[in-house]
Amino acid sequence: MLRIVIAVGACLLAASTAIAETPVERGNYLVNSIMACGNCHSPRDAEGKLIADKALSGGLAFNTPPFVATAPNITADKETGIGSWSDAEIKRALIEGARPDHGRLAGVPLAAIMPANFYKALLPEDLDAVVAYLRSVKPVRNQVPDPVYRAPVRRDPYPDADAGFSKAMLADPVKRGAYLVTIGHCMECHSAWSRGVSDFKGGLGGGGRVLPPREGTPEGTPGTVVPNITAHPTAGLGGWSDAEIIRAVTHGVARDGRPLKPPMAYGYYAGLKNSDQADIVAYLRTVPALP
Repeated sequence: MLRIVIAVGACLLAASTAIAETPVERGNYLVNSIMACGNCHSPRDAEGKLIADKALSGGLAFNTPPFVATAPNITADKETGIGSWSDAEIKRALIEGARPDHGRLAGVPLAAIMPANFYKALLPEDLDAVVAYLRSVKPVRNQVPDPVYRAPVRRDPYPDADAGFSKAMLADPVKRGAYLVTIGHCMECHSAWSRGVSDFKGGLGGGGRVLPPREGTPEGTPGTVVPNITAHPTAGLGGWSDAEIIRAVTHGVARDGRPLKPPMAYGYYAGLKNSDQADIVAYLRTVPALP
């Protein structure tokens, strides 16, 4: 009987080991779902569709009052991408927004649009996984224009990222949802914003920011007013069902059936696991209501 129990236990252990995510698989999931890196870093055709064979090779151009910048090539190409960067240098770029002190644009900071102030929340194993995945991405040669900064690069501190997360905290669905929303940098757009400064304390999730049309859209296209995602019963998501929130996040459809506009990355969020979707909703239910 003992031998049978041991044998069964060994089989179960082998099965769990076989299905465990590798770092590359975990990184693939993070980069191509909640972090939605390709939403900025992947090029699009004239119709706004992603060019699959050039994924992550450099994408959107941002022309804002503080800077002009094009999302850089983050494939493993050594000359135009990050193939010559060390793991530590890639991590520093992700969580500090700093380029290496060698190569092209040595020491020049990444533009403020890079959400390093959110990515600093990444758990060490998730940060390792993102690097492992980026190492596996096919090298694509694509040189993007140099950034032009009209003011010093600054990023507003995000309280949850500064406080940090631990693996133990993520056993709580609400905390896990907060972690996902943080590394998804959702509040970068959805929080109150005035004169280039985000209000993550008094305006968390309150919306109202007007984002310019995505590059390549017809002239005259109006900007996107970012919605309120607090728990307010009418102005926010308080009156929405869980299913309605999940549909908006993963399919870009509002409660009343209206299609949501870019840069909402629902094409990436569609790949979120059901458990991650549920935890995100659990967290959003706790965001203090703002009118």
